Amino acid sequence: MNIKFLGGAGTVTGSKYLITHENQRVLVDCGLYQGVKKLRLRNRGGFPIDPKTINAVILTHAHIDHSGYVPALRKNGFKGPVYCTKGTYDLCKILLPDSGYLQEEDARYANKKKFSRHSPALPLYTEKDAIESLKLFKPVQYHKPLDVANQITATFTPVGHILGSAAVQISAGGKTITFSGDVGRTEDLVMRPPEPLSETDYLVVESTYGNRRHDETDPFEFFKNIINKTMERGGIVLLPSFAVGRAQTILYIIQLLKERNEIPDVPVYLNSPMAITATEIYCNHHKEHRLTAEECEKIDKDTHFVRTPEESIELNNRKYPSIIISASGMASGGWVLHHLKALLPNHRNSVVFVGFQAPGTRGDAMVNGAEQVKIHGAYHPVRAEVSQIDSLSAHGDYVEILDWLDQSNINPKQVFVTHGEPVASDSMRLKLEEKFGWKVEVPDYGEEFNL
Repeated sequence: MNIKFLGGAGTVTGSKYLITHENQRVLVDCGLYQGVKKLRLRNRGGFPIDPKTINAVILTHAHIDHSGYVPALRKNGFKGPVYCTKGTYDLCKILLPDSGYLQEEDARYANKKKFSRHSPALPLYTEKDAIESLKLFKPVQYHKPLDVANQITATFTPVGHILGSAAVQISAGGKTITFSGDVGRTEDLVMRPPEPLSETDYLVVESTYGNRRHDETDPFEFFKNIINKTMERGGIVLLPSFAVGRAQTILYIIQLLKERNEIPDVPVYLNSPMAITATEIYCNHHKEHRLTAEECEKIDKDTHFVRTPEESIELNNRKYPSIIISASGMASGGWVLHHLKALLPNHRNSVVFVGFQAPGTRGDAMVNGAEQVKIHGAYHPVRAEVSQIDSLSAHGDYVEILDWLDQSNINPKQVFVTHGEPVASDSMRLKLEEKFGWKVEVPDYGEEFNL
């Protein structure tokens, strides 16, 4: 068995891991690169191997940095199955077409305003490409070993990150390698805690928070203060949010604050068709997380769903206090960019980032005090109050992940630390070596190992 790191190495994005056994190739995760331009260019650079030679793709979960390259892989010749859990499949049915649609919209806008260096600007793939790629998906059950290629099996274990997320154990030639995917948190407000892993020869573990703890800010107090302060100024609270997982948690918090009469009963707008459908999917899968069907119904009744570009534009013309939740979570694209252009120049408004902001994103620039940000080819002043809360991250921090691995009671021959910035990954390497005495590597992009 051989592993080659085609993404998620030295960065928190673009996860792709190629497993080769004899003449079979299985790709674990197939994510888009996001963030700094140097990484985004890898999306356009062509796949490092011929997609036609890949027998199967396995997805740990639906987030775009783990699934978003699937349509491009298919477009370039991949014809095999894509295995994932039912929850991941349901979310990919909205995430992938939305990704293609947004790429088309961004290309159209760039061509209209003539701010792209490319003429014409083209999407990496279209909404139609994404819809076609969904025909390759084959939903699977947790805990049930599945033949994914000749003499290669995969088993999925819940890890609590988002709906459908899983660690995946690959077995081939008498050896096993387990991919943690993105690991959730023990005390998450919505998702259940990650389940322990089974014994494995090799382990690939994420390190998004490999060098830091989550802050202990009470999210209810944080949002209560920000919302009340902004409402008193007559402003609008804008929450750039990941459409899957984070948006549902924020809606739940706001709903509870209103029930407790701790914030005014102001309108709440969920301005993302993808986040709206994701919320509906979460409700349909309520047995897989902590929220009851009744709690889901309350959120649904209290939220104004904004489904069209016209409604979104109209939202920017409204002046009275409100709360707007819109994708994307790092302000890297989507409808939230138009809200930022409208709201950032006014000191009465607040922009709240919920979770990690990758280096090079607009979110990262704003939380680090940028006085202006570039959106659609023009600079816009940042006069609104900008804040960030990290305690709602869907990723376990290093203590939570170490505790999870300790509870798993495993003893791998070697561990590979991925999906983190270089400092975070190396810090996780040291912690794993010190706590467990394991042999740990931090692989570079394109590096491969014989197992």
